[in-house]
Amino acid sequence: MRKMIIPILTLSFALSHATFAFFGSDDDEKTENKTNRQRIAPLTKKALLEDEKNTISLFQENVKSVVNVSNIRIARSGWWFHQEEMEVPAGAGSGFVWDEEGHIVTNYHVIANGDSFVVSFHQDKETYDAEVVGVYPQKDIAVLKLKKKPKKLYPVRPGVSRDLLVGQKAVAIGNPFGLDHTITSGIISATGRKIRGVANVTINGMIQSDCSINPGNSGGPLYDSMGQVIGMNTMIYSASGSSAGVGFAVPIDTIKNFVPQIIKYGKVKRPGLGIVLLEENLKYHFGIEKGIIVKYVDPKSPAAKAGLEGISRGSRGRYKLGDILLEIDGKEVNNYDEIFNILDGYNVGDKVEVTYLRGDQKKKTKIKLMEL
Repeated sequence: MRKMIIPILTLSFALSHATFAFFGSDDDEKTENKTNRQRIAPLTKKALLEDEKNTISLFQENVKSVVNVSNIRIARSGWWFHQEEMEVPAGAGSGFVWDEEGHIVTNYHVIANGDSFVVSFHQDKETYDAEVVGVYPQKDIAVLKLKKKPKKLYPVRPGVSRDLLVGQKAVAIGNPFGLDHTITSGIISATGRKIRGVANVTINGMIQSDCSINPGNSGGPLYDSMGQVIGMNTMIYSASGSSAGVGFAVPIDTIKNFVPQIIKYGKVKRPGLGIVLLEENLKYHFGIEKGIIVKYVDPKSPAAKAGLEGISRGSRGRYKLGDILLEIDGKEVNNYDEIFNILDGYNVGDKVEVTYLRGDQKKKTKIKLMEL
């Protein structure tokens, strides 16, 4: 019997060892849990990557400068003599504080067709009524002013957009889909883009980034890694209407050029020739492919003083074609978009050389630009 007991005891001892090795002891389990906790300990600032620290700092230091802009329209219901008016939310976007006087910069299309506007801040749960100071649809820019200001305003720090490099970091803060103050980051994908804007005029020099830009981000600032505003997020290219990694921003250099004018004058002082152009699609009926046909010349304008002529009607009722503008300071013009963007680089009072065609004769004249 003793010979049989030994193998059984040996087997029992081996099994107990195997069980111990498989499940482990309580002490070993505590040691392993402690090691795991150390391995997945909460991240501290020291554990963050430098790029993460930069993004966090950008948000914390600049979110107070970003606002939510609500567009309110008046809806009327009932019979003609007994109509009731109701305020109806017509959309929302983003904006940013321009100065301590309470001016807010946003996109024109964010506030277009609105009757009243409400602005809210990240750090303040109160809402503030705002009024329109002025707009510049051709650049999709609008300026609001708060009727009542918070105790403290945090204006943005405008940077420089002409020196941007493709590949450098870009960060957008805004209110996509109405979600309060969201940050997305990416890079500058391209510069100098020409994008047709809300006023059906090409906006030159647009910044392209791959930051996630969604409805509600419009009017919000685009920052560089230093926390300086380099643009205003304006539109996306997407079939679905959601971000597809192709977003565009109006460059800050453009904003710095026109916002002060809007604040000072309530409008942008645009230079012009003092003429009205014939609709582009009609010029082809006259067999004209190059240039722009002058439809009307303001008698008091510099163009009239320089001798330009518009379409006229003879004694027998026949129409005489007006002058055809060909070039402005050597730059070819074939439509309104081109003449607008050429003159956009000049100021009221500047002189330009205009090349035009009258009949079969090509002529040139100097014209002093007037305020439109």
